[in-house]
Amino acid sequence: MAKGFRKKIRQENTDNSGFGSRASGRFINKNGLPNVRRRGVNVLNRLSWYHTMLNLSSFRFITYLVTMYILINLVFAFIYYMIGVEHLTGIDKSNPLDEFIDVFFFSSQTFTTVGYGRIAPVGFMASLVATFEAFLGLLTFAIATGLFYGRFSRPRAYLRFSDIVVIAPFQDATALMFRLAPYKNNALTDADVTLSTAIEINEEGVVKSNFYRLETQLSKINTLALNWTIVHKIDENSPFFGFSADDFKNTNIEIIVHVRAFDEVFSNTVVQRSSYVSREIIYGAKFVTMYYPDKEKDSTVLDLDKINEYQKVELPAFDIQRS
Repeated sequence: MAKGFRKKIRQENTDNSGFGSRASGRFINKNGLPNVRRRGVNVLNRLSWYHTMLNLSSFRFITYLVTMYILINLVFAFIYYMIGVEHLTGIDKSNPLDEFIDVFFFSSQTFTTVGYGRIAPVGFMASLVATFEAFLGLLTFAIATGLFYGRFSRPRAYLRFSDIVVIAPFQDATALMFRLAPYKNNALTDADVTLSTAIEINEEGVVKSNFYRLETQLSKINTLALNWTIVHKIDENSPFFGFSADDFKNTNIEIIVHVRAFDEVFSNTVVQRSSYVSREIIYGAKFVTMYYPDKEKDSTVLDLDKINEYQKVELPAFDIQRS
């Protein structure tokens, strides 16, 4: 990490972030999960496989399921082939490749309990393996069905955050701004946001991270229907007061975002987190409006493709030096 910031910050350090001053790297990943690696327990106890599968992207989730399905059937096809194809009736014995293909599809039919009937096990060993595979298939599909339902029914905020933070003119000073917007047709009400920041500082040659609460101009809204620009005014009460463009660029900063809202469909509270680091802060810029009326002027269009669009601006001239 870069050298710690040496300037004095007026705001009092807070210790309720959940991270200690000796923690390093990014604290919260862009997906909202803590950037923490655990040691001292084996991998089976280290991970909650249920939470892991629920948090996977849809593409990775489907890919894992299909890959596991193919691998399991390949393993059982190999077992049947080692037992001997003569213990399976209806096998095409014209060549070894056709034999293995028939065995593989017999395995998939047994695993899914479809059982078309053209191929059937003969003998104790082949029947025993087929019985175990059918039992394993029932368990596997029960687990997969539960995961599908869990992913489908889990309350989520479905918020998209801007990839960047801008330092823009605001009132008689400047402000740190980013924005978020719902990208699905879920109805979110009573949305509130909590901001904090971690700033790496140098105290008597010791580099550590201090945490500060960031006050927002508007911390709660009744309905989150369009985009919401979160504004933290950089004044005397801000830990960023007096920061220049070089300070934002050269200091290790992380802005941690915590959004909570009520989903009317699920009748439940939903939470989403994100974070921004120094390289994602653009000094002297403001966001471009991302919603506008449609042609008939009877509804509003929210253009999510514009959530990261900004334009460079001149910041107001004022004394940024600390006292």
